[in-house]
Amino acid sequence: MDATAGTARATLAQALFEPQSIALIGATADPAKNNARAQRLLHKLGYAGRILPINPSRAEVMGLPAYPRVQDAPGPIDHAFVMVPAAAVPEAIAGCVAAGVRVATIFSAGFAETGPTGLALQQDVVDIARAGGVRILGPNCLGLFNVAGGVPLTVNAAMEAETLRPGSIGLVSQSGSMMGALMTRIQARGLGFSRMVSVGNECDIGVGELAEMLVEDAETRVLLLFIETFRDAPALARAARRAHALGKAVIALKLGRSATGRQLAASHTGAMLGGDELAAAFFRDHGIMRADTLEGLVELPRLVLGQRPPQGRRVAALTGTGGAAALVLDRLGGLGDTLVGPPAAMRARLAPEVVLADAPLIDLPMGGTRAQYSAVLAALLASDHCDAVLAVLGSTTRLRPAQVDENILSVARGGKPLAVFIAPEAEAGLRKLDDAGVAGFRTPEACADALHAYLTWRRPRLLPEPPAPLRDIAASLVAQGPGTLDEAASCAVFAQLGIAGPGSRIVTDAGAVGEWDGPVAVKLLSPDIAHKTEAGLVRLEVSGRAAIAEAVSAVLARAARAFPQARITGVLVAPMQRGLAEVILGYRRDAEVGPVVMLGIGGVLAELKHSLAVRLAPVDAATAREMIAEVPELRLIEGFRNLPRGDVAALAQAVCALSLLAFTSVEEAEINPLIVRAEGAGVVAVDGLVVIGAPEILR
Repeated sequence: MDATAGTARATLAQALFEPQSIALIGATADPAKNNARAQRLLHKLGYAGRILPINPSRAEVMGLPAYPRVQDAPGPIDHAFVMVPAAAVPEAIAGCVAAGVRVATIFSAGFAETGPTGLALQQDVVDIARAGGVRILGPNCLGLFNVAGGVPLTVNAAMEAETLRPGSIGLVSQSGSMMGALMTRIQARGLGFSRMVSVGNECDIGVGELAEMLVEDAETRVLLLFIETFRDAPALARAARRAHALGKAVIALKLGRSATGRQLAASHTGAMLGGDELAAAFFRDHGIMRADTLEGLVELPRLVLGQRPPQGRRVAALTGTGGAAALVLDRLGGLGDTLVGPPAAMRARLAPEVVLADAPLIDLPMGGTRAQYSAVLAALLASDHCDAVLAVLGSTTRLRPAQVDENILSVARGGKPLAVFIAPEAEAGLRKLDDAGVAGFRTPEACADALHAYLTWRRPRLLPEPPAPLRDIAASLVAQGPGTLDEAASCAVFAQLGIAGPGSRIVTDAGAVGEWDGPVAVKLLSPDIAHKTEAGLVRLEVSGRAAIAEAVSAVLARAARAFPQARITGVLVAPMQRGLAEVILGYRRDAEVGPVVMLGIGGVLAELKHSLAVRLAPVDAATAREMIAEVPELRLIEGFRNLPRGDVAALAQAVCALSLLAFTSVEEAEINPLIVRAEGAGVVAVDGLVVIGAPEILR
């Protein structure tokens, strides 16, 4: 981490979470108003710093001297909490500048969330703050809470109703209401918080920057993120990687999908990639666990506290009630995780006490005895044949909560994650688990989702450095752009990257066909028409000079009629290509998560089938092979059932090569189809598209 940036971040974190003085702009003593809650909470929790109420019509608020403007209050002031109407916020921030306030949290709503007028007002606030060196959290946010330090800067009613327990969980939420919901649910599990933040509109300080602060916080061991959209993905990526280096876990629940990027995309790749695939790639490659449900997000911290990413996706399961275990395991199996049975050595070692079948699920008849259950659980937790353990308890636990002590808590847990699902409604048993720090689950779905999130957690992937020859390619692309290249120019870029083309020739009229007999593909060449097949501007399997000449004339005539404004370079005539598989290989610089590379089933089925793998770009050979393995249809070229093997190595190399466009000014690129030939025969880019952006996108 850069020392200067680290110092600035630490200074901002101190002003945000540990201010020595707080100005409450819009303070009131009226208990019916939300604005009064901020000061009440500070008093209630015994905040030891200076509280400076700002109210132009009162000389005193809740027993403290009040000041008409923030610049009239005695300094220095670390933090201002702004609660005035939106129209008065610019003046309040100007006052913060005059008073030398370091950071302002804006509770007030009525900004970008309301439309263009509110957005313009928000920009005015940002301009004033930046010119005066004041950092902004919000607007339209419920504030923050340093739980361990007793510094509440919020008007969230849930904070006033709850007695918060200090703990090791940090929370950053793009939803203010969900901050309260997560707080109450997690506290009910016996866990506590270090710091909580609602970010609102993120006009300045965003999720990523806050995450960077919280992973450095000594009291925070697990960071939870409730995200609706990515606004500062590079900072979040840095925070996640730093968290891994410090032995901390980052868990995210991501809502929403970004349709805008797909609507504006020129390629099939852009149309196929939704917010969910992009978020999954971002989380996986930066070492962030992903929760799919609110309940999973609530339960995960206990399961992963102090853990590191697992070596595999193997779970061992012990139960005395088969049906309840099956509910969890069926879901895990559907998610791609593997249930592993006890190895032979373990079965032999336990044989004097309990006979275990050579089967994936350990199902003790009638629940087994206390000694049998605990002996098997201890063996599973100590074994290296699995990455996590699932223990399921049945109806006896509702009648005898002590069964939790006997079967679960009597066993030394060691360092492996243990998830316990109690099938009946058994709050007393779950409380015992909570009190002991064991992850206990109320539903099979939450249990499976939490285990899956842990089992798919990976170390942050090292991103390759740009090879030296790429500099020349990057320079030539800058010289050509910005703009959309036609197919011939696009394939020339791919050839520079080492991805061969079909040996095409450009002709401008039917008389230029020459001696070519075919079979060939005849395609219009224009940088303005991306999807030529849909436009009827492609002819395939054309043989004979006369037929080729006729196809060239027909394609040119159709283009002139249908696209009179398009730039027509000519017609591309290329030998027909044969192979074992057609794939779509795409690259995109996404506005939210940055450069990504995508591999999927290709040709006309690309968008219909939606079978694809996505990674952040660039990728190395091992990651490219992972992507190939994730596309089910590509098992056919891996020698499935003795079918001919395709050139998987060449395909992986093509994936790596295209992903290197992350180091250039290319915004989108796509090869569709990329034909995979027999093993050793390589791949060939039959059709392609490259969109070059401005060089500034790399800064």
